[in-house]
Amino acid sequence: MNILQSNWVVALIGALSYMGTTVALWTTPLIEPVLVASAEVDHAPKPSWEFLNPEVDQLIDDLEQQKQALDKRERELKALAARLETERTEMNALTQMVATAQAEFDRHVLRIKDEEVVNLKRLAKIYSTMTPEGAVSILMELSDDELVKQLLHMKDSETAPMLELMAAKGQEQAKRVAKLTSRMRMTLAQSDSTSSQR
Repeated sequence: MNILQSNWVVALIGALSYMGTTVALWTTPLIEPVLVASAEVDHAPKPSWEFLNPEVDQLIDDLEQQKQALDKRERELKALAARLETERTEMNALTQMVATAQAEFDRHVLRIKDEEVVNLKRLAKIYSTMTPEGAVSILMELSDDELVKQLLHMKDSETAPMLELMAAKGQEQAKRVAKLTSRMRMTLAQSDSTSSQR
């Protein structure tokens, strides 16, 4: 009994019971390595694109809405640009039509410039002092434009006998007189003095 009560025996029995209990209860847990690995993954730093933040999600939603609004605005601007191009094409066509009509009008209407008026009046006085036969022989050599300008600056009482003599020279000259009188009707003179002479 003395042996059992000695300190070294008590220490030896304690150490043996500790080792026996430890061996008896010792089991290698299979889940622990997985937990350690997942714990390592959880604590490992994540890349920034995997970071979840509600404020960032809200910003992303706002950016998406702004992008959709900009896309809609871009479509509207493209439609407007197409409409403007169509209208520009129509305006160009109308401008060309007006230019063509103006050219056609100018071809049929004789315009007398202010500078010409003085010379035409002077020549009209000369032709009016001549005999109608002598004046007609000269006037028939003029072009239609020149003849219309000249006849417009003469009085009706002077023009009528000359036109009558010209028409009497044959069918071709009669047609020319008809054409000349039609042009005289459509002629635009820039000077009011021409119309006051008539």
